[in-house]
Amino acid sequence: MIEIKNVSKSFGKTAALDNLSFCVEEGSVFGLVGSNGAGKSTLLRIIGGVFRAESGEALVDGENSFENTSVKNKLFFVPDYPYFFNNSTVRNLAALYRGIYRNWDEEYFEKLLNIFPIKKNDKIINMSKGMQRQAALILALSTRPKYLLLDEIFDGLDPVVRQLVKRLIITNVTDNGMTAIIASHNLRELEDICDHVGLLHKGEIVLEKELDELKLGIHKVQIAFKGDVDEAFLDEFDVINKNRQGNLFQLTIRGEESELMPRLEALEPAFVEALPLTLEEVFINEMEGVGYEIENILR
Repeated sequence: MIEIKNVSKSFGKTAALDNLSFCVEEGSVFGLVGSNGAGKSTLLRIIGGVFRAESGEALVDGENSFENTSVKNKLFFVPDYPYFFNNSTVRNLAALYRGIYRNWDEEYFEKLLNIFPIKKNDKIINMSKGMQRQAALILALSTRPKYLLLDEIFDGLDPVVRQLVKRLIITNVTDNGMTAIIASHNLRELEDICDHVGLLHKGEIVLEKELDELKLGIHKVQIAFKGDVDEAFLDEFDVINKNRQGNLFQLTIRGEESELMPRLEALEPAFVEALPLTLEEVFINEMEGVGYEIENILR
């Protein structure tokens, strides 16, 4: 388990993290969402033992990771801009990591080299941004980490490789019990892979919930009527959002679907259907409910 307990970190007069607290359960994929400058990268660096928190602590299996080699041996952090030496290749970095990480899996490393479209003996610094991320991920997964920390890992990847990366992360979580934290400013990248999400804004966790719990109790409904209709019927529902085009309404409503749909059908509409909510729509509704303008947070 990863426990963030009252963590604060500043750079000069700028507070990057402000008394941050939450937990990441083992075997989960935690999506850390927020705009640029929200503190996502700083938090990952503290968990990964790169930075020391000014106050509070980030615990990995009950231990602080800063200057702790035993903790660092079971986690791998891939930053937004991975650093490589001038002569680094995937092959010679593998030789280095083989002697550092006790769980290094040579067979899996060779398998990943055959899966990704990457040249193992080329200098990594001459590769594109997307290829550098692929190189970093191959090496990271080959260490068989218990905890994998990824900062904007999908940036620069083409759609095919992006789906490959997601599949590999999910496979390692389900088959090996790996825990992943993926930081991103793009909600759409995370909704089909994460089971927990946290929204970071100005160094604070604004919202942190299980994804299924977030979607529970909020429904998007499309309902249309044959003739003119008085909007007064909306007063009978807890409507969060409304969009009307003639006699067609798109509504976001709080409540249980099993209770809402019979009540809507009793209005005798031409048709009514419940539509799936995207992660972005869920966050918009949740944030507006507590007084935040989500567009200002995520842009």
